[in-house]
This record gives sequence, C-alpha cells and structure tokens, in this order.
Amino acid sequence: MEITLALGGGGAKGNAHIGVLRRLEKEGYKIRSIAGTSFGGLVAVLYSAGYSPKEIQAIFEAADQKSLYERDSQDGPSLLGLGGLRKLLERVIGDKTFDDTRLPCAVTAVDINAGGEVILDKGSLKDAVLSTVALPGIFPVHRVNNWELVDGGVLNPVPVTVARMLSPNLPVVAVVLNDPIDKPLHPYNLPIPSIVPRPIAERLARVSLAQSLDIFLRSVDASSRYVSYLRLQVDKPEILVRPEVHHIELLDKVVIEDVARLGEEALEKVLPNLKRETAWIARLGRRVFGSN
Repeated sequence: MEITLALGGGGAKGNAHIGVLRRLEKEGYKIRSIAGTSFGGLVAVLYSAGYSPKEIQAIFEAADQKSLYERDSQDGPSLLGLGGLRKLLERVIGDKTFDDTRLPCAVTAVDINAGGEVILDKGSLKDAVLSTVALPGIFPVHRVNNWELVDGGVLNPVPVTVARMLSPNLPVVAVVLNDPIDKPLHPYNLPIPSIVPRPIAERLARVSLAQSLDIFLRSVDASSRYVSYLRLQVDKPEILVRPEVHHIELLDKVVIEDVARLGEEALEKVLPNLKRETAWIARLGRRVFGSN
C-alpha cells in the first residue's frame, strides 16, 4: 500500500498533518514521497529528514510558538520575522540537504520577480522551509540562488502536481487546510512579538495598520481558497483529506495534539476510499494518474 503525499499550507492549522501521518503509518501505508507548501512544506521536510510524526509533534511542542515569529538580524522587510523558526531549523535540520532525506521530498515557493512557481528539491532543507513559509508582507522574502522567494501557497496551496511528479505511478493523498469557498471569511489577529512592551502592543492592535493588515489577510485568504479550489479541480488528487480546522487562525497559538487529532479524524473518514483506491491499483499493477 504505497502512496505519495501533498501537504497544503495553513499556518497553525498545519499541525493537523501530524495526525494524518500518524494514522497513515498506523494503517500500514508506505509513504514513498512527500511534497508540501508553507506549513505543509515544513512538515514534509521534517518527515523526509527522518523524524517520525511523534518526533515532529515533540519538536513543535517544545518550541515557543510566539517566539517563532520574532525578528533577528537576518530578516528583511516584513511585519514579523522568522528568527525563532530559523533557530529551530538550525537545531533539528542543520546543514542537511535534500540529498540527505530518506525519501523524495519537494516544497514549493514563488519567485516574486519572475512571478512563477519554484519547486525546491535540491540544496539546503533549511532554505527550502524558510522560502515556502514566507507569507508575503508578513514574513521576509527568502533569497535562494537568484530567486526572491515567498510562500508557495500563493500559486499552489496544495502541491498535488509536485507529489505526482515525485511518484508518477502512485495515488496522491492531498491534505487541504484552506476553508471551503462557501465559508465566511474571519478576521485575523496577528501576534505582536514578545519584545514589544504590553501597553505598546495593545495600542498597535487598535491602530489602522492592524485593521489594514486584517483586510489584507482576509483578501489573501479569499484568493487562496479559490486558487486551491480551482487547482484541485484540475489536478485531481486520488484522495482528498480535509481536517476540520476552520476555526483556527493562521498564527494562532494552539494545543498541537488537539490539532493533530483533527487530522487523524479526517483521515479516518476517507480510509474506506483510500483502501479501495490502493486495492484497485494493486490489482491493476499500474495506472497513469491525473489523466481522467
């Protein structure tokens, strides 16, 4: 029972990927390759680097979720930084490259100069993560080679095509964290870095800048939902997993096990379809995916 995975972006919602991985392993599925965008890219890289779902959860639980977005000297222009995430990646990944992974892996980003998607499957794993999570305007652009890279979710929120590229003859299990297009948009409350004194932080939350950013992020959310919806209509993953994480905001501080459990519950719902799909493929012996 072999599959390839496409893990979508969604900030704090992405902890649901842990539960999906956990349940797939429990059911005996062999994940032969993995692609990810944004938070899904972070999970994909950690999993391909050899960390189990339990170990990934422990890494996230040990991290101070608020300090992940604090700025340091390496951050360029942006509202928030990635200083904490950078330190975490240095600790758990270090200088590992895609050549060091235990299974094929790729993450997506977007070059803001060329305006096109960039698939990162070579070079530094740390650079790949910092590129794929770089939500435009919120987190700093990450420079790799001659690219200036931002969040891959801008063009490919759920990288089904990339997962299929990695393993053309395996079914794609796609994990979608975007809200459905028929759900109302909700406001965003961006975290203020802990280095900002509380009175100033409270004042910042009330000023027009915060309100403008809320409107900007809701607009990005609306666009991302429709891009995701349209891409899924075209790319047609064999199995679609949609955890009930719609109440969670992009940068929320969450109880990671609670969100992971939502991913596990979502995988449970599609298990009958997944078992039928893999059984049919085993009988057929091979299939060209994405052609129907």
